[in-house]
Amino acid sequence: MTDRSPLIDNRFASRVDWNLMRTFVDIVRAGGIGAAARQLNKQQPSISAALKRLEEQVGATLLHRSATGVEMTAAGKAMMALCEDMLEAARLVPHQIAQATKRVEGFVRIQLVSALVSLEFDEAIASFHRRHPEIHIEIRVSPWRQVLDALERGEVEIGVGYDSAVRASLVYEPLFTEHQQLYCARSHPLFGYRISRLNELKDEGFVLTGEDEIETITHLRRRYRLGTKVNGLAEDINEAKRLILHGVGVGFLPILSAQEEVARGRLWPILQPEAEPSYDIFLLARAEPSRDTATQLFLDEVVRRIRAQRKS
Repeated sequence: MTDRSPLIDNRFASRVDWNLMRTFVDIVRAGGIGAAARQLNKQQPSISAALKRLEEQVGATLLHRSATGVEMTAAGKAMMALCEDMLEAARLVPHQIAQATKRVEGFVRIQLVSALVSLEFDEAIASFHRRHPEIHIEIRVSPWRQVLDALERGEVEIGVGYDSAVRASLVYEPLFTEHQQLYCARSHPLFGYRISRLNELKDEGFVLTGEDEIETITHLRRRYRLGTKVNGLAEDINEAKRLILHGVGVGFLPILSAQEEVARGRLWPILQPEAEPSYDIFLLARAEPSRDTATQLFLDEVVRRIRAQRKS
């Protein structure tokens, strides 16, 4: 079929078969007509015919077949963006109706990394509870890899944490940039001193956080051979801080989680500020969700606050 300049049809919405749009999305997401047919348990000719009917209705070629599957034309890309918007709007219908009729109950299950400090996230929880007091909020704390795994397995729908890569099964909303610092207790010989060369610390006894250690910190330690002498281990940032406070060893902690103890003179930041490692913390959700209304409304609340803060 050759493209032609489509005429503007003011009655298009009443004539178009909306199921054809869903099939078009399935073809694109599957990567080909044959793959979509297998996923939908339908015959390939019926999928091809559905695509042809949609192209006839919109008056343009949407997909070209290629050696690797299908490629979207410019019209196809525009159609895909519109279809995704419509599918998202349709998915939100029961959530918005439940909210409008004040029939929202249930649980919101969130899994996050330890010692998380985020004003926007905390304010979202408070605001959400005021508006939906019948919804229970459950928070689980775990190392960052377990946060990602729990999301992928569908054990939770919302997570907050770090990721060293990008998983196609998850969507990422930047929450904030976290900085870490290397701390020692008042009783430590380095208290009151700053160092500029990390390899000076290769013989120091460290408190490590095991699976909870961010990969950015792991790479930094390995580069300078830090932590080869392990004096303490805690799989939680707060417990690692406890060990550092009691002089077991030096260790990395998020700056916000340690700032109160620094202000009280119980912890000392050893690194120069320009040497502090940093990384992004994300609000995480499953890319192909089956969220209940309570969870969707909570996610909307947090995202709205994050984006408003980013614009201010």
